[in-house]
Amino acid sequence: MARQVMVFDDTASNAEPATNTSAEIQAKLAETLADDGAANAMDADRPLLRSGPLAALKRGPLRTSPLETIAKTAESVERAKKLEQQLSAGQAVVELNPDDIDASFVPDRMAPSEEDHRKLVAAIRSEGQLVPILVRPHPEKHGRYQIAYGHRRHRAVRELGITVRAVVRDLTDEQLVVAQGQENNERTNLSFIEKARFASRLQERGFKREVIMQALSTDKGTLSKLLSTVGSIPADIIEAIGPAPSIGTRRWQEFAEKLPRRLHDRVREAIASPGFSHRDSDARFEVLLKLLGNKEERARAEPWIASNGIRVAQVTRSTDKFSLVIDQKIAPDFGDFLLSRMEALFSEFQASVKPE
Repeated sequence: MARQVMVFDDTASNAEPATNTSAEIQAKLAETLADDGAANAMDADRPLLRSGPLAALKRGPLRTSPLETIAKTAESVERAKKLEQQLSAGQAVVELNPDDIDASFVPDRMAPSEEDHRKLVAAIRSEGQLVPILVRPHPEKHGRYQIAYGHRRHRAVRELGITVRAVVRDLTDEQLVVAQGQENNERTNLSFIEKARFASRLQERGFKREVIMQALSTDKGTLSKLLSTVGSIPADIIEAIGPAPSIGTRRWQEFAEKLPRRLHDRVREAIASPGFSHRDSDARFEVLLKLLGNKEERARAEPWIASNGIRVAQVTRSTDKFSLVIDQKIAPDFGDFLLSRMEALFSEFQASVKPE
């Protein structure tokens, strides 16, 4: 597919690029210099003016006072520098077939609401794709690309059946995930649980914590909270809740603390109930958190009696705790006996537990 190339200015990412080709940018640079009388000031350090297509430009005369000329010259130099930097950097926007582009190898966002997707499709249909996506040549599939950021724009453009505007860069895996995470932080923040899942997936793929912190623009303490929270909640329950954009760190930690293994099935039953999936993501979280809070059992004590009728210990159970208190008067050495066998008993227990 033929690709149209346009220079892209990162400093104005919310607007369409003002020029489409290197020739047009050079023409604009020439106009700037001619109108503002800045050519003499730039001859010393602007190589494009000493050779090439700008060398034969006619320089305009000074038509203002010396002070105004100095001010305009400085402004013109800055504008010219920016334009020339774009030319030398070679950072261009190209038009690609969206069918030739694959998603990032590490998903970050959860599925957006259908309403948000429809709004984005309508905006691009009306105004065009104003902000390009960032892709790299696919590391494993010749002729294809892989998204660093811009998944939602890619989906919308693909649905509209038009080409997608993209910046193509050679990126390592680390550079891709850092660009992916930082763009989301700057443009539309990931929710807490989306950040937690993204961090967990990066860790599973072997990325160092320094890279993960850079990608999420976070510190060690926050990263630890993200990883510990997402590690305490089964993946299918997180998926059922969704991104929960209004739910922050404290409430997700509370949810994780109230969700011991033995309550997983109760939560899954609520998720499968009629009407649950029709709520928005924040409401789904609230429903499940309320369920855990209302169903929390008070600690209750009950005796443990041996087969010979001796009341050896007292067992206390609550939602997240289990304690065994041995009567030392009746069985003075039983506690030490249990401790000596604890490692073997725990290993036997772990072997008997089926992974979820």
